[in-house]
Amino acid sequence: MEKNDFLTRILPVSSKSINFYKKESKKHHFDASSLTISSPDTLKALQEAVQVLKEGIFPIAFPTETVYGLGADATNSKAVMSIFQAKNRPSDNPLIVHISSLDQLQRMFHSNVEKIETEDIIPPIYMPLIDRFWPGPLTIILPIKNFKISPIVAAKKDTIAIRMPSNHIALAIIALFDMPIAAPSANISTRPSSTLASHVYHDFKGKIPIIIDDGPCHIGLESTVVDGLVDPPVILRPGSITKEQIKSCGGKWKNVLVYTHKDTNEVSETIPRAPGMKYKHYSPKAKVVLFEPTSEESVIKWVTQNIDVNIEKKTLIGIMRTMHWKREHLKEIYLKWKTLDCELGCTGSEITKNIFSSLRNMDLQNVNIILIEGVSEKDEGLAIMNRIRCSASIIVLN
Repeated sequence: MEKNDFLTRILPVSSKSINFYKKESKKHHFDASSLTISSPDTLKALQEAVQVLKEGIFPIAFPTETVYGLGADATNSKAVMSIFQAKNRPSDNPLIVHISSLDQLQRMFHSNVEKIETEDIIPPIYMPLIDRFWPGPLTIILPIKNFKISPIVAAKKDTIAIRMPSNHIALAIIALFDMPIAAPSANISTRPSSTLASHVYHDFKGKIPIIIDDGPCHIGLESTVVDGLVDPPVILRPGSITKEQIKSCGGKWKNVLVYTHKDTNEVSETIPRAPGMKYKHYSPKAKVVLFEPTSEESVIKWVTQNIDVNIEKKTLIGIMRTMHWKREHLKEIYLKWKTLDCELGCTGSEITKNIFSSLRNMDLQNVNIILIEGVSEKDEGLAIMNRIRCSASIIVLN
């Protein structure tokens, strides 16, 4: 079957029908033997998804607690390549490998030793984070040496990114497949990530056979990526697990740094160590203007100076408000220009859940330019500002 010769099917499922019973002394263990699925429709949908994964020709889309993922067998280079082809993703942008148990991770590991212990694979520095945040939106960086994994996943690097999702549909698919799944976000490269099955369908209609639909993603931003192989450890990509939470794990994590790059030319010549570090990301078709935390007066001044109300009468301006901008204080913009107003939320968790879906909606409404109110970089604000900066064409400082 050639690409675009098939219909892309959206298969609704219910995470409420999924149950894993806990095995003694196995905290991070979700496998098929401990899995029950009470809904026949959900079971059938997941079995179909697993069959596509086994065939290794096309990727599938599935929900996680962060965003929807586009997944394939992490050990099969042909399958992994199908992810890059579907997304139009640069080949040097690494993928995250998703597992459902530490046992599964151990089985990925080559060794001359008969019995492999977790500490032989995972450096001890990660254990406080794993105990606290797995399963969940945390990705760790491990040395790739001795892992039975497609080299395409790591994009020519000597490390690999691993996480264990908490979404029960994702865990069930990985457990039923019984193999690690490589999965970036399910969106065309550079575009906003998908937090609904309809977003995935918009980007991949006719390109992938199956989208597993479990409704909106609970968090709405990709996972936090941490590198404990360096000293001090580094947050390579901020996410919903915050710097403050990681610091509270103690040990070397008390001194964790956050990766930043001021010299974009230098970074562009390097191979990224984790997803989201090198290329423009999360961008809608409209031009995004980020206002670092600033007053409504500054916004009005910028718009007046940069958008001619007479020449650009057809320009549709999207305004995405967060914690402080008030609609009534921006009325001069609403009165003079065609506008689309969007309130992202008043808390970090609300904003993270709404940011990508709101950017996608702006594109659907044919907005030409989007003005986004920045937030403080405390707690979830670090991840929010990371994503908006990556999508922005213009950044306006206070």
